Amino acid sequence: QVQLVESGGGLVQAGGSLRLSCTLSRPTFSNYAMGWFRQAPGKERGFVTTISMSFGSAYYADSVKGRFTITRDSAKNTVYLHMNSLRPTDTAVYYCTAVDRVTPTKVTSGDEYDYWGQGTQVTVSS
Repeated sequence: QVQLVESGGGLVQAGGSLRLSCTLSRPTFSNYAMGWFRQAPGKERGFVTTISMSFGSAYYADSVKGRFTITRDSAKNTVYLHMNSLRPTDTAVYYCTAVDRVTPTKVTSGDEYDYWGQGTQVTVSS
């Protein structure tokens, strides 16, 4: 059974940094993408970033460009989300996701992704 296991959330002050990690266990496909969405209280889940595990091409939401970086370790089926210059508006539950394609047709749509982690809380205090 395919599973996504996330770690690394927590509490940080504004301007600080955090790193999230997510490992895809028992992948049954060779070409896939992994990424992150987030959901703040009272808001819909929104796209953060995604990366092709085969080619390394990455996509970012405008709100995190220049502050967040996604990297991958394909040998470990793991992605990392490096979050810098964090803001209180980044507070949310962050969900790791994966899709059995090189990249989704529409990377920003949650409907394009097949697998989801349980989520990890990131709280940024002002």
